[in-house]
Parts: sequence; C-alpha cells; structure tokens
Amino acid sequence: MAPDRGGEQILLVDDNPTNLQVLFKTLEGSGYRLLAARDGESALYTAKRAKPALILLDVMMPGVDGFEVCERLKANPETEDIVIIFLSALTDSQSKVHGLAIGGVDYIAKPFQADEVLARVRTHIKLQRLERALAKRNSELEDENQRILNAVDEGIFGLDSAGRVSSMNARAAELTGWPQADALGEPLLALKLFPGDDGLNQALSLLCEAGVSLRKNHVELTGKDGELVQVALSGSASAEGGAVLVLRDIGEWLANQQALEAARNEVDHQRQHLAHIERLSTGGEMAAGIAHEVNQPLTAVSNYARVAQRLLADLPEAQRSKLDDVLSKIGVQAERASAVIQRMRSYVKKPSGAKATLSLNELLEDVLALAEVDSKVNRTRVVFMGANDLPTVYGDEVQIQQVALNLIRNAMESTAAAQSTRPVEVSTFFANGRVGFRVRDFGLGLAKEVEEQLFSPFVTSKEGGMGIGLSVSQTIMQGHGGDIAYEPNPGGGAVFCCEFPVAQDPALTDSRDSASD
Repeated sequence: MAPDRGGEQILLVDDNPTNLQVLFKTLEGSGYRLLAARDGESALYTAKRAKPALILLDVMMPGVDGFEVCERLKANPETEDIVIIFLSALTDSQSKVHGLAIGGVDYIAKPFQADEVLARVRTHIKLQRLERALAKRNSELEDENQRILNAVDEGIFGLDSAGRVSSMNARAAELTGWPQADALGEPLLALKLFPGDDGLNQALSLLCEAGVSLRKNHVELTGKDGELVQVALSGSASAEGGAVLVLRDIGEWLANQQALEAARNEVDHQRQHLAHIERLSTGGEMAAGIAHEVNQPLTAVSNYARVAQRLLADLPEAQRSKLDDVLSKIGVQAERASAVIQRMRSYVKKPSGAKATLSLNELLEDVLALAEVDSKVNRTRVVFMGANDLPTVYGDEVQIQQVALNLIRNAMESTAAAQSTRPVEVSTFFANGRVGFRVRDFGLGLAKEVEEQLFSPFVTSKEGGMGIGLSVSQTIMQGHGGDIAYEPNPGGGAVFCCEFPVAQDPALTDSRDSASD
C-alpha cells in the first residue's frame, strides 16, 4: 500500500522510550509529521500548540494518565476535533468502553503489531480528511442555497394601510400584467387580481388594515390581460405599517404534481397487471390438478346417467325411488364440478382494484377452498386457526387472496417435497394494533442465499419458477399499508407473516371530517 502524503501531524504519547521508538519506526516514511511526548502534561502542551490531526495516546502514565489527557483535550474547543487512539495493555471491556465514551475513536492493545497501528492510523486519517471535505462541501452548499434564496423568482407587492400599492418588483409586474407605472398608488383590490373570490379579497383588506397575516397554497390570479396564473400567496404586516404581499408562480409545480400523479397511476396499473400475470401463471400451474379433480365428478355423472337410461327402459313403480336417488347424485356431482371451476374463474378474473372492508377469517376460508385441489395433489393437509374477535381490514379482496394463495401453495409444495406428514398451518392474529395471518410449514425451508434476496424479483428456489410471486406479494402488501416478513420455522420449514393496519374506510373518514367542518 502506498504511503499517505497528506503531511498531517501525529503526536505519539508514551512514557516508555522503547514504545515511542517502535511507534516512530512504524510510522516513519508514511508521509506524516511525527511529534512525541513522554507524559500527559507534555502531551497537553504539545497538542495545544501543534494541534495534530491524530494522537496515539498511552493510557497508563504517571501523573496525568491518558484518559485525563483525552478528557481535557475534548473539553477544549481548540483541540476537541483531534482524533485520539488509545494504546494500552488494559484489555478489559470496561477500560475500552470508558476510552470510547470520553472521546477516543479506537483502542489498540499492547503489545501492538506495527501493521495494525499503521493500518488504523491511515484509516482514521482518511476518515478525518473525508469529514473535513464533507464539512467544507456542506458550507459551500449552505452558501449556494443562500444565494438561491436571495434570488427567488417571486412577485412582491408593498401595500400601505389603505391597501394601495406602494411598491412592486419586476416579477410582480410580469405575473400580473400590470406595469409599475399603472399599478403604483392604486388600491390592490382595484387591480381585480382575484375577481369572484370575496373571501380572499376580504382577507387582503384585513391584511392591510389590521395586519392579519394570510397564506394560500393555491389561488388563481387573473392578469390585466385576462390570463390566468396559478400562484401561492402569502401576506404579512410590515414594520413600517401596511403589509407585504408575496406571489409565487406554481404553474410548473402543479404540472409536475399532475405528471407525478399520472406516473403513480401508471405504476399502480402496471403493478396490477403484473399481479394479474402472476395469477394467470398460478392458474396455469393449477390447471392439471383442476382437470384431474373435475374429471372424477364428471365421470360419475356419466356413469349415473347411463344407469338412469337403463332404468328408463323398464320403469316399474318400485324403481322410481332408485331413479330419484341416481338423479340426485348426478346433481350433487355436477354442482361439485361447477364449484371447482367457479373458484378458479373468480381467482383468475382481473380485479377492479376497488377496496372494501374485509373479514380476514372469511377471506382465508375462501382461499383454502380454492387451494383444496393443490392440497389433494400434494397430499398435504392444511389446517386453519382463525382468531376470535378479529378486527376487519380495508383492501382489495382479490389481491389479498392472491398473496395468501401464493404463500399457501408454496408451503404445500415445500411440505410435499420434504415428505413431511405435518400439515401446513394457517392462522390469523391481532397484536400491537395490526391484523394479520401466518402461513407455517414444516417443509424443506430456504437456503441462506435465497433468504438474503427473498423478495427480489426473479429469485426463486423452485425449479422452473418465475421468481415473481413473493415480489408481487410484497408490493401488494405495501400497497395496503402493510408488510410481509419471513423467518425460519424452528421446527424446520418456513413461516411467512402478513400484517395489515386495522380497517379505516377513507370514505367514512372523509364523511366524519366533513361533519366536523
């Protein structure tokens, strides 16, 4: 490593001449200017005169020890910025903590290694340089910000106590379309800058007559030529009497806000689109299981139909009850097939994005019914434990179902892969003002490298998986003001926890606010 060439001064303090000599040899040729002191008093004297960048300070010295030297230097504004590294044979944690608490930045135990001393000195010198450069840059930024504030492009009117324009700057003339020669001496209200806004015009009168301050974040100003300008307005009483009115053009800011809102809407649209793609992917994966499940009742329907046809050929009165029974079974099996298909259609259907107050227990029961096919395919049981008196949540039912189904399917697949006989556990809870549900499995668990970037897109532990399910789930949860978290199951497997704020319908909040107004 090339030596530093900053030329900083370093003060070496040790009552042992041998240690001083070793420190000199260690740092010699590293580009620093070296000073030495053999006791605490000499160290204080030299530090105050030379103001070194760094001190390597022995702790155990006769008279004034290293800790006292540090405390006295840190108490002096002229020396408080000096970096202090303690050197000591005291290796107990109490001594180290004390040294750091009184202002030391590092602690090197004796006997020390030359390479360690040099490396730590270089590190702290570099940190000091960076801090000074940062302080300088902050100062430059403050000066630059001040210059910007001094040149703010705002229109300013000076008004007398009668509300007449006593002064105005060029920007005020530009914003209003009123030349100074035409506006000076005229009542501000006569300029008709805010026609039709009686409340604002009355507030402007009170500003001039009684010094009542006002502030409007957004008003529409009408220029002399009829052009509309969007401005923010503030007014305050002047020490000489009258008032000062400040106008700021916010047209560009409003346009940026509209563009930002449009971008947010587009992001939300794309998020919903991505979520829909994930649901379609999940639906494709479930298609084989659904086909198998639906095939069984449909086969039964066909068989029962054939039996009914045979019975119809010869229909004595005694066999009518048998025919009724067969036809009833046909109806039951057909309804069963219809229910399976209907659940799938409801899940894959693209949501409107509308939110409503939801019961988490009821929502999860519907999800478990939808996951019944996967449960049979994976030969994995799912048990549900719903908490009593659970508060409602406010959100998009289909999106929350998507999160829950994704977690439950992952848990079943992991359990099946581990050939575990324990069921997947789904439970709801209410704690610390948050409502949520957990999905716990006793499957294979996650590898460490997968855990570290679990919610990143395209990261998956499943062969052939897209790696967007958990990323989409996290986005959905955060969009509902909640979050999703993972932790290893102590019994083997994984635990995913989803939390939501307690339901607070914005429409109800708005109505309460309107009533209070």
